[in-house]
Amino acid sequence: MYRGSIRLGTIFGIEIRLDYSWFIIFFLITWSLAAHRLPMMSPAWSTAAYWIVGIITSILFFSSVLIHELAHSMVALRQGVPVHSITLFIFGGAAQIAQEPKQAKDEFMMAFAGPAASLILSGIFWGLWLILHNTNEALVTILSWLGSVNLMLAIFNFIPGFPLDGGRVLRAIIWGITHDFKRATQIASAIGRGIAFLFIFVGIWMIFSGNWVNGLWIAFIGWFLENAATASYRQVALRDILQGHTASEVMTTDCPNVLGNLTLDKLVNDYILYTTRRCFPVVENEKVKGIVTLHHVKDIPREEWHGTKVEDVMTPFDQMKKVGPKDGLYDILEMMTSEDINQLPVVEDSRLIGIVARDNILAFIHTKAELGI
Repeated sequence: MYRGSIRLGTIFGIEIRLDYSWFIIFFLITWSLAAHRLPMMSPAWSTAAYWIVGIITSILFFSSVLIHELAHSMVALRQGVPVHSITLFIFGGAAQIAQEPKQAKDEFMMAFAGPAASLILSGIFWGLWLILHNTNEALVTILSWLGSVNLMLAIFNFIPGFPLDGGRVLRAIIWGITHDFKRATQIASAIGRGIAFLFIFVGIWMIFSGNWVNGLWIAFIGWFLENAATASYRQVALRDILQGHTASEVMTTDCPNVLGNLTLDKLVNDYILYTTRRCFPVVENEKVKGIVTLHHVKDIPREEWHGTKVEDVMTPFDQMKKVGPKDGLYDILEMMTSEDINQLPVVEDSRLIGIVARDNILAFIHTKAELGI
């Protein structure tokens, strides 16, 4: 999740990040304002003024997007659903919520909060415009544009196309009626895909009608929504496959132990290449000191392997992410994804009893699929 993004800081304990694709949309919005909209609205300004106001307006717009995502996140936190981060990217923003809500009403409130925040922001900006419309021209221009764009953001997100907020509201309503989360997701995803294909069709029609810039953008949004709707349903199907299965069913219990004073070149030649394992407990006097993985080795230049010890690069035991033997496989897979790690130690009563790797879980899923279970 975090690859290809820049960390900005935290708000209410939620990490805020910028995806590299954000810079593309930031430039396009700023250029659209500075080169087209602002010159039409205020032809007497200088070129520098257009760009300064354009940059300020773009920053305020993405601040509005961030508030939209924070509204989702704050409601999620109140419902006891962890939120790892918010990332601004080319299509706006996305909150990385650690798990699905437990009840339909929780999802309804979480999904509704974002567009509601955008509507409130639109009202605030238009209210300020009414109060200040006879004052500074640049300020009034910014306020009117932000009022309009936040209203459009709210309307767009209310489209019942899963996984847009409106689609999640729809899923919550269907879920509440049917009491079947999987069925509700299937229906909402199908509707979301239909709306996505409509976007693609309209975009292609606009391209052939000569409006290729807007048409390409709308078609691109449709493609993104179709992929997101499909991926969201697959995620629910994956959770259904792993439901009721725990770490103890797939973990590896015969993990080769290594000593902390072992050099990395010895680790590679005598253990990694020999066993094809990617993760090794570091043990001293029958006590686990930490874990060393393939990633630890890859972070060290190869010419330094002979002089670097395992204990110098390992993750100490008290800093390791751990799971228990009874922890669910879906929750473990979510943790691996959110933390960007490939294996987790399985600990019981402070003792290491095994390692569960992403490969173990994927092999388990593949085996169930082959057997038709």
